[in-house]
Amino acid sequence: MDAIIVQDVYKYFGKSEQPVWRRLPWNRAGSDGSHSANGKGAKSPVVAVDRVSFSVRQGEIFGVLGPNGSGKSTLIRLIATLLLPDAGSIRVFGHDVVRQSMQVQRLINRVSVEASFFKKLSPMENLVYGARLYGMEGGETRRRVVEILSRLGLEERSVYKPMEEMSRGMQQKVAIARALLSRPRMLLLDEPTTGLDPRSKREVQSVVRELNQEHGTTILLTTHDMLEAESLCERIAIIDGGKVVALDTPEALKQVTPRNGHEPTLEDVFLELTGKQLVKEEEEK
Repeated sequence: MDAIIVQDVYKYFGKSEQPVWRRLPWNRAGSDGSHSANGKGAKSPVVAVDRVSFSVRQGEIFGVLGPNGSGKSTLIRLIATLLLPDAGSIRVFGHDVVRQSMQVQRLINRVSVEASFFKKLSPMENLVYGARLYGMEGGETRRRVVEILSRLGLEERSVYKPMEEMSRGMQQKVAIARALLSRPRMLLLDEPTTGLDPRSKREVQSVVRELNQEHGTTILLTTHDMLEAESLCERIAIIDGGKVVALDTPEALKQVTPRNGHEPTLEDVFLELTGKQLVKEEEEK
């Protein structure tokens, strides 16, 4: 059984006067791109995920690369049950993310760039609170909190300081620790190392490898870091304009890219397929 099966998934954002099944592009009656059920024109929705299909094997580290606004974060939210697809289906370990969302939520955890915390509380207090939501309590939980944060390079004295006194990079490590605490069968990592210094990136990547190799955790990773994608991911899907434009192993993707006088890199593959530069999120702000 595959860990994730995404089948013909479509997700749009924006208002429309027509029901979902009439709004989908392959069901439009008009040829001018308008959406009108009553003779009045309505603004076209913004399509974030456009009939995407792929599967992720159990125990695989699967990467998703794409320019900003390509739909990769929306895809993560759909798999995490935070958004509902407008068409198509997603199954996680055999469970439908719409009809069986609670079962899916028990099996997964998610880390994103915009991770939120109670900023007045310490990492320990935030993580213990999060652990209780999963039915975890007691001294063993506190011991694991310290162990995980130490693995991620957080000094023990920082574990008890308010989150508001920590850098963005340190807060991101706490977000990763919170996800690891529940020992999920699947980890959804949406730009997990954004804002981290090189050493912290290596520490996070080491923990990701350990989770996958020693515990069999299935991991779906979106990243702007080409080296991270190539070193961690067994297969990579490149998404652009809401569509998957390529899916294969990093090595296979490079083999079908023009050499242009040098051995192709993953960045060359990306530029060839999308015509866009992969800009890091922190550079845009």
